[in-house]
Amino acid sequence: MIIAFVGYVAIVNRNSKQMTYRQKVLKAVYPALMWLSKVTGRRSKVMDNEPAAAPSKSLYDLQVVLNNGDTLKLAALKGKKILLVNTASDCGYTNQYSDLQKLFETNRDKLVVIGFPANDFKEQEKGNDEEIAAFCKRNYGVSFPLATKSSVVKGNHQNAVFKWLSDKNLNGWNDQQPTWNFSKYLVNEQGILTNYFDPAVSPDSDEIKIAISK
Repeated sequence: MIIAFVGYVAIVNRNSKQMTYRQKVLKAVYPALMWLSKVTGRRSKVMDNEPAAAPSKSLYDLQVVLNNGDTLKLAALKGKKILLVNTASDCGYTNQYSDLQKLFETNRDKLVVIGFPANDFKEQEKGNDEEIAAFCKRNYGVSFPLATKSSVVKGNHQNAVFKWLSDKNLNGWNDQQPTWNFSKYLVNEQGILTNYFDPAVSPDSDEIKIAISK
């Protein structure tokens, strides 16, 4: 429900979780990783829904189970853009939580960011829902909704939202599943999937800012 979304709080103080040594190192090398990705073009794919293909199944029929146990019906977000991102706590791109939070705060009137913690890539999200929420809140100030931990890659256990995002028979044009943690999908105010951004495309990039401003 929309009340659950507006009032969403990831943790209480007693569950605060500080960074591990590995997480601190990953945060420190993040700028170098982004520079290298830009130079090599690795994990930097951007895809647009150029024909403006409409979905055959509405995203608004789906709902997200949040990691605090509440349910967010995506139909409650009609009229806003939605940025859906698969996330992880032990990834070289984890520092993007900060940029996602800034993007959410700056565009709160027209954009909702939803994180989907997943352990699909190299065991980089081993925590449970409570631990993930505590980590995100303490270290990155995350206040946007986080879904309960799930799988986002294609298969029998794929999260229903990510199945919609990565199946052109549902969304109308795109078959691209996440290539790594922090792949990003943008849905417009009418529930049309407009863009896919690879992990190395920063939430602070011109590509994402322009797509949101349209």
